[in-house]
Amino acid sequence: MAGETLSITKDVVKGAVAATEEVGTGLILSTKSVAKGIILGVSDIGGDVVTVASQMVKGAVNGASEVGADVALVARRAVDGVIEATKEVGGNAAEVAKAAVSGAIDASGGIGNTAVIAVKDMLVGAVEGVKEVGSAALPKPQR
Repeated sequence: MAGETLSITKDVVKGAVAATEEVGTGLILSTKSVAKGIILGVSDIGGDVVTVASQMVKGAVNGASEVGADVALVARRAVDGVIEATKEVGGNAAEVAKAAVSGAIDASGGIGNTAVIAVKDMLVGAVEGVKEVGSAALPKPQR
């Protein structure tokens, strides 16, 4: 299930970007809604929410990159969506947040250093209620 989530999410985000650009609405709301929907659906069937959260955020970041959208903003909204959905279903929001942030950083690493920095800057201190978890999930600077 988690492997399929990466591919499906990437395609959904790319479609959402195209659709929102065509009608003039924001990508911000659609990304969060997609993330919430995926996590709620996985939870409903008893799936591994933590793994799917990571894969979902990776897919969102990769999809945003492929269509030239703001990768950091998409990462932020995807992470917000998975955390919000996890809280709604009574899951471990801190564990899911860590997995989601790690997924965002991992995916941005495949895009380039500028993307990694932008995603880190967007997520550190910005993920509601899990600031310390988000900071812990980020790679430490190399010396």
